[in-house]
Amino acid sequence: MSQSNRFLCTNGVVSPSPDTPPVTTLLEAHRGAYTTTRTHNNGSELLFWGRHLTRLSNSTKILLTTRPELLFENPDKNGVPFLGFLTRSVKWDSVIEVLVNDSIRKLFPTALKERKCKEELAITALVSGNLEKLSNSGGEFDEESISEFLDVYLHIAGYDPPLYVIRGNGAHLAVVGPGRDVANAKYSDWVRLRKSLEKLRPPSITELLLSNDGDRILEGCLTNFFVICLKDNNEDNNFAEKKGLQAFRSVEIQTAPVADGILPGVIRQVITQICLQIGIPLREVAPSWSQRELWVEAFITNSLRVLQHVDTIQVPESWQSVESKTWKEITWVEKRFEDGPGRITSIIQREIMERAGIETFPVTSLNL
Repeated sequence: MSQSNRFLCTNGVVSPSPDTPPVTTLLEAHRGAYTTTRTHNNGSELLFWGRHLTRLSNSTKILLTTRPELLFENPDKNGVPFLGFLTRSVKWDSVIEVLVNDSIRKLFPTALKERKCKEELAITALVSGNLEKLSNSGGEFDEESISEFLDVYLHIAGYDPPLYVIRGNGAHLAVVGPGRDVANAKYSDWVRLRKSLEKLRPPSITELLLSNDGDRILEGCLTNFFVICLKDNNEDNNFAEKKGLQAFRSVEIQTAPVADGILPGVIRQVITQICLQIGIPLREVAPSWSQRELWVEAFITNSLRVLQHVDTIQVPESWQSVESKTWKEITWVEKRFEDGPGRITSIIQREIMERAGIETFPVTSLNL
């Protein structure tokens, strides 16, 4: 991605394009809550935009009440003044929506004009607490002025969505380390923290998975993780083989519950609603590597990839070996999925895009 194809708006001020860093550099430089989505339909719509604004607001509130050091720089020095007011009185959803939409109205026309042919745009909104401004206020503020104590960054970059629906474009995954703290909030410090896992990434791996015990798989560093699992009895297994998994009663989708410490991703939420609507059994339980012989399909999701089927998963033969210095010191056990994407995965993928059409957020709604 070329430097000229990145754009940044900070607190309503658009930066010159050549000065815009990659989004990972921006996230490493500023603590806060963030969300990332993209356009679709040739840059004309924002993917699940309303859900992303809600997720950004929720993450901000969670960090503020449980881990303010992940929202503010150096909050332990004097604490976070007026924390009670901020957590009880502020309507965060409306505050975040106004601030972010104001930034996107200012930045999006430029990004759209510079967009390459057939390219989509990746959009990241980051909300950071400004402790210095908050401390200097002396408590003299109301809800209308709370935005003065937040720094809002909006980053837009070109994004060329891969065609994951075809064979050969599946994900290759490796389980390499434990789950993260405060996983129910999406926060920028995770970009820095996950770097320690990179030393265990084999060259062919496209996403790293997290597990606390080497058996129950939680999520990816950047994605939520799902498997389609045969129900554990011979009658259903034989039925599924004969019918090509067309009968939903022979299988279930498994994905770790939020209570296990995973990010409640936007696409994950959409899939849960889809399964309930069309009758595909979904059980919120961390997929168990020891039961992998029952896995017939797997996929990962986030708002850039949307859904990508899985071709292979690697897990260390010994969980203690994740303390190794490099991936070369680990003996891996592999699970391979043939001929992906599978039938159930394809159904879910199609339903997601249909739901995106129902929840469409046209760029014209921003009154650019």
